[in-house]
Amino acid sequence: MTTTDAQLAEFLAAAADKLGVPGTAVGVWVDGREVFACYGVTNIENPLPVTEDTLFKLGSVSKSFTATALMRLVEAGKIDLDAPVRRYVAEAPAEMTVLNLMNHTAGLDTRMVNNTGDGDDALARYVDLIADVPTIGPVNGRASYSQIGFNLAGRVIEMVTGSTFEQAVEDLVLAPLQMAHSTYRPDQAMLRRFSVGHNNDEHGQLAVARQWNDTRANNPGGGLASTVADQLRFARFHLGDGTTETGQRLLSADTLTAMRRRTVELAGSSLGDGFGICWFLRPVGDERAFGHTGSSNGQFADLQMIAERGFAVTVMSNAGPDSGLQLNEAVARWAMEHYLGVVERDPEPLPYDAEQARRVAGHYENEFMTITVDNTGTGLTMACAIKPEVRAAMENEIPADLPAATMGLLPGGQYIVTEGGLRGQRGIFTLADDGTITGLDAAGRLYRRR
Repeated sequence: MTTTDAQLAEFLAAAADKLGVPGTAVGVWVDGREVFACYGVTNIENPLPVTEDTLFKLGSVSKSFTATALMRLVEAGKIDLDAPVRRYVAEAPAEMTVLNLMNHTAGLDTRMVNNTGDGDDALARYVDLIADVPTIGPVNGRASYSQIGFNLAGRVIEMVTGSTFEQAVEDLVLAPLQMAHSTYRPDQAMLRRFSVGHNNDEHGQLAVARQWNDTRANNPGGGLASTVADQLRFARFHLGDGTTETGQRLLSADTLTAMRRRTVELAGSSLGDGFGICWFLRPVGDERAFGHTGSSNGQFADLQMIAERGFAVTVMSNAGPDSGLQLNEAVARWAMEHYLGVVERDPEPLPYDAEQARRVAGHYENEFMTITVDNTGTGLTMACAIKPEVRAAMENEIPADLPAATMGLLPGGQYIVTEGGLRGQRGIFTLADDGTITGLDAAGRLYRRR
């Protein structure tokens, strides 16, 4: 173990204690070697030490596995990225292509709340409901992050393989990469050491999140459970030439490169400045990174890679967004700085401007959530809330809304959250041709002003 490796473990422990995260794990691939650091417990009620083989829910990092499986089918000639989705799924909305699903330009909203069951027909039943969801814009318009789009891509994979989505990803990605600890199935996860989520209760105390798994139809967009050790196997593949460690070719090197080449701009987001094929693309210091983040009920995951440096870092934690998200970002930044010398800093907000504050204050929403920007007279705050009717309709457990956080404005119509659980998150206000503010982007998702 190098001095830096030991310091990583120390930093992870100190950050987890400071932020109140029960358990966390990090894996780093650097200079052709693996580094792991783990801290804390899987569950505050039934604690086991977190190890490099502890399963965490990946949330939306799962999308990168859906995309990798789909690209294998593209290379096999079974899927055409430029073909209409309706070529493969008759119930799909008209006009959108498979690529529109992969880079979030299909005009689909962020999420549906419907539970279509745990059967093998879950995705088929889910797709039947998509036509009832209002679109957020035209196909091939601006990018807006969509869980719906990736779940629809999962149904495309089912139709062309004749397998369930989960079996197809197992056959196309997990098994060839020897990711033996990764699974979509709760009955398999319970046979291994696994982490559960934690959220603050009504008294502000950390409590176990009782809902571990999302609905089966959300598996393509967010259902995989994995470990930091398995995530480094996946990262090494995406940093490599398309062959597995046993020499099997899964993808061409050109396809891997194409997946991390920008296909559409993403303006003003801390997640990145563009989408490749699934991957968020972003500048980190003088380098370019690609990766994905994810959240589930009280668990957070982050996978970031820099191809030119052969570097990857993956972080997983089991506490809600007021702590887990901050921990993951802090650890990933620490690893990039101390292993590569690559420093990432948040921009400083502009001084408070009363006129600009009045201009941006208001209520913004999509089908799932509302964002309220308030002008306090001396500053701005942002409050994010799941709509009450959505809470009432959802059968699974949903974390409590976070308290309002302070925010500041940045040049170019952008903003940054400066305090609170979403500290450091950036977005942009969207404008009509006449300069009227019509919406804002948060976490790559469009919220319309109402």
